Amino acid sequence: MGSDDLFHKRKARRAQDLARRKARRASYDRVLIVCEGAKTEPNYLRNLIDSLELNTANVEVDGDSSSSPISVVEHSKKRYSEDKRTGDSFDRVFCVFDKDTHASYKQALSVVLAAKPKKVFEAVTSVPCFEYWLLLHYKYTTKPFVVSGSKSSCENLIDELKKYFPSYSKGNNDIYKEIEGQTAQAIAWSKQALKEANKIERDNPSTLMHELVEYLQHLKD
Repeated sequence: MGSDDLFHKRKARRAQDLARRKARRASYDRVLIVCEGAKTEPNYLRNLIDSLELNTANVEVDGDSSSSPISVVEHSKKRYSEDKRTGDSFDRVFCVFDKDTHASYKQALSVVLAAKPKKVFEAVTSVPCFEYWLLLHYKYTTKPFVVSGSKSSCENLIDELKKYFPSYSKGNNDIYKEIEGQTAQAIAWSKQALKEANKIERDNPSTLMHELVEYLQHLKD
């Protein structure tokens, strides 16, 4: 068999695979969500997607990047480019990462801001970490979480979260189910906290998770 025949057969298979993928999808946006965490954030988001009955052929959660903000962004861009080359681009790409003590946090924000095409890539940040979004399901606080002794700011935040969610642990697959009923309250408090953070020009604590959750809630619309 000649090389031309092999090329055309492979091209035909790729076209068939693409057609099958598109056939499984609903009519709304195709979305990629890349997370810094390999378990906690992906588990929460996949359970949220299931609860909203969104088509997993439309909304993909990727926890395969390494654990730094810039790696999340670069992995997101790579995934977008790979799928674009097949003729099957994502409509929106969300980069979910924490500030915590990451040296590449500001760099990652800059790369997202400059990413093309415009209005496709979005940073979904939490300061100091994702657990602040979880805490807002139980209480409203704008008290900064900082390093104390041998504990990081995020570890101190988790200690606070466990006062209300004693069974919490990173990687827990049931986080969303535990707090699902308080989602609307968390969204309201997250917006309020972000408004306060912007007002006093201090990002600790704050989160943009409410923006991603609301986007997913209204995706079918």
